[in-house]
Amino acid sequence: MWYLLIAMLVILVLAGAVVLYVAFPHRGEDVPHVPWVGRLMRRGVAAAPTLDNTSDDVEPPAEPLDLTSPRGSHDFPGRDR
Repeated sequence: MWYLLIAMLVILVLAGAVVLYVAFPHRGEDVPHVPWVGRLMRRGVAAAPTLDNTSDDVEPPAEPLDLTSPRGSHDFPGRDR
C-alpha cells in the first residue's frame, strides 16, 4: 500500500515538473515567485543529452498527398453504419 502511494506521489511530482517547465522556462519566461526554479530547470535541460533532429538527410514522401479531395467515413469499403 505504501509503495503504491509513494509511486503515485513521485509520478505526480514529475508530471507537475514537466507542466511547470513547459509553461514557463521552455517559453523563455521566469516562474512567478520562484525564478530560481526556472533557472535550475533550464540548466538541467541544457546539460541533458539530446538527439540531433536537424539532419539534412530528409526523404521526401513517395508521392504527393492529394489534400483537395474531400473524404468521409462513407468512402471506406467494408465499413457499415
